[in-house]
Amino acid sequence: MFRAEQQAGQAMLTLVLLIGGIVLAGGIAIAVFTASYVTSTYGYETSEQAQAVAIGGAEDALLLLARNSSYSVPGGYVISIGSSTATVSITQNSPSVGFATILSQGTIASRVRKVQVIVSINGTTGQASVVSWNEVQ
Repeated sequence: MFRAEQQAGQAMLTLVLLIGGIVLAGGIAIAVFTASYVTSTYGYETSEQAQAVAIGGAEDALLLLARNSSYSVPGGYVISIGSSTATVSITQNSPSVGFATILSQGTIASRVRKVQVIVSINGTTGQASVVSWNEVQ
């Protein structure tokens, strides 16, 4: 009699441990999935913010060129946009004479986004016109 109860207890313990293990594995899987989702969402938002900062830097450079079409800062300058900064360079006669290249880089945390704008500059009037606007790697 005592032996039958002991075997039934061992079977029940095994069943409880098995169910507990399955529940624990499911809980760990949900936790990993949730953490991954939160991290990827944060990374996406940070990347989009870095792109907005880079665009803001490029727009600042366009304003500078509109005011002075021969303006050039090949080494770059830093502009604050909100709580972030963009590093912007303006290179005259690039890719060829009569053009200027603006390269703006926005960085937030480890996310970096860059925007390159090619501007045509009219030699007579000094008017600057955007020829291309691209995100670069």
